[in-house]
Parts: sequence; structure tokens; C-alpha cells
Amino acid sequence: MPRTLTVALELYDRHVPLFLGTVRPPESFALDYLEVGVTKPGRDGTNRHQLMLRDHAFDVAELSLAGYIIAKASGSELTAVPVFPRRLFSQNHIYVNRQAGITSPADLAGRRVAIRAFQVTMSVLARGDLKHDYGVATEEIIWVTQRPEHLSFEGSGLKIESAPAGRAIADLLLKGEVEALIDPGAPLSILKDRDRVATLFADPRAESVAHFRRRGYYPLMHVTAIRPGIADEFPELPAYLLSSWEEAKAETRTALEDFAFPLAPFGHYAYEDDEAIFGEDPWPSGVRANRQAIEDFVDYLLDQRLIPRRVAVDELFHPSVLDT
Repeated sequence: MPRTLTVALELYDRHVPLFLGTVRPPESFALDYLEVGVTKPGRDGTNRHQLMLRDHAFDVAELSLAGYIIAKASGSELTAVPVFPRRLFSQNHIYVNRQAGITSPADLAGRRVAIRAFQVTMSVLARGDLKHDYGVATEEIIWVTQRPEHLSFEGSGLKIESAPAGRAIADLLLKGEVEALIDPGAPLSILKDRDRVATLFADPRAESVAHFRRRGYYPLMHVTAIRPGIADEFPELPAYLLSSWEEAKAETRTALEDFAFPLAPFGHYAYEDDEAIFGEDPWPSGVRANRQAIEDFVDYLLDQRLIPRRVAVDELFHPSVLDT
């Protein structure tokens, strides 16, 4: 019997073919796909990032890009393949209290801005975008964090506070105790309360498209990490993870061409609209296609004092998949 390796993932549309077993299976090992959430429990548990970073609890896991690079900068023996199953634009995830008088990024200077944690990938991305695209430095904002960090870091010269015990940062925004919130998955209390909450950008979609046209990529959130030693024991694993992701993505793309597949009645048209903006594949795997996005993100981590040295792109991935 071939050995079974565990793969911890979020349940996204592009992962459905993996969970259903419709992708070509590997030959010399088997894979058990586990639905493990981060903040919300999946079918097979929660705290995926922390379990992988601290305990190497899975053979393969979808992992926070920020957490992974911070760990590698400190000597972690984790490795990864250049498959990025979660991508987001920061411009879609910055919310403000309507009473705070914030109408542009510049108005965030001197304000209290709530985030899940300083190391959360969306927090890093948004702070970097605010500085490099809109001229608001990380040091100008007071950051109010929801939870402790997964990994230690220097952080000198930064204004970081903890939210009051037992208080959710979404509630702090609604009550006006912070003026803004950055959250990759804001709760419905934020998304639906149009009377008290607005997005920082009046048209986040247009601002995101403008960001894409400036940078040329859809920003990375998560990477696919491999537990130390597993890629040496199963040398075909890294290449298989790349090829199976591409197969699953192709299946998902085909499904989205069907008007009946998405829950949204006009989901098919939205998919066509996005293709016109972003091209046929805004989710490329491989090192070459993602090198600039990774280098920009490493710059953000350095600038925010989250890593002590510049991490080269080639340090982050298993040697067998560097030429991809």
C-alpha cells in the first residue's frame, strides 16, 4: 500500500476537484485532502497556519505567505512549491467608520486601524500598498491587533496595540473605538452595515483593477508549503503538486463556463468580464510568473521590520521546481 500524505487546504472552487478526486492521482503515494480552516473551522479542523508553522502538523498545507517567508528568514526547514491558492487585492478589504471623516488613504495617518495580527498576509499587503501606492507610511498609523502573532519579530519603532480582551475588532469599528479595519474576511456585521461602515475606496473594484494594471499581477496571499523531509522522501511530490493544481484549476475554469454552475445568476458574465481585464489566467503557478509579486512582498516585509534580511525568491521553493 502506498503511503498516504496529508494535504490541508481551504475549500475553494479551485480545490473542489482535489477534494472530489477527479484529478489524476499520484503513482507512488496517496494524498488525503483535509479541509482545515484558519479562523473558521473546516470539516477537518482549524488553525491551519499555526499548526503548520509551529508543529509541521501536515505533510502539505496551504499556508500564509507572510508567515512562511518570516519562518524561512529565521531558518525554517519548511519548503514550498510555487502554487498560490489564495489571492486578494488589499483595496477590497479596508473599511472605515463613516463618522471618522476618512475619505482617502491619506486620512488614515494618525488613526487607529484594527487588523487581525501584524503578520497576517493581508495586513502586510495593505500596509505596503498604503505606503508605496498612496504615500501613507506604516509608522504613521496605530495598529490594533486582535490576536497574538504566530511568530516573533522585532517591530521596533512601530505603534502596535492589542485590542481589549474579549472584544472583536469588527465591534471596535462599529463602536468607533477604531477608525478603520483591514480584514481579508470581514464578518457580515461589517459588510452589511452601510449606515456605519464604508469601504476606504469609493469604488474598490476600479481601484483593484488600477492596482493590477500598475503591478501586472493579482497579489499573492497563500503558498503551498511542504513539511521538512517529505519532498526528499517523495521527490516527485513537488512536481505533482504543481501539475495537480493546474488540472484542478482547468476543471474549475471549465465549470465556470456553464451558466448553471455559479450560485450567482450572472456569474458566467462576471467570469467573462474578469477574463477581459486579467487575461485567461490571473492565477499562474510557477516561479517565473510570480517572481515580481514575491519580490514586492518581500520588500514589504523588510520595510515593516517583519524579517531581518532579504529572502531570495529561490530560497523559498524546493530546488526541483525552481525552473517553472
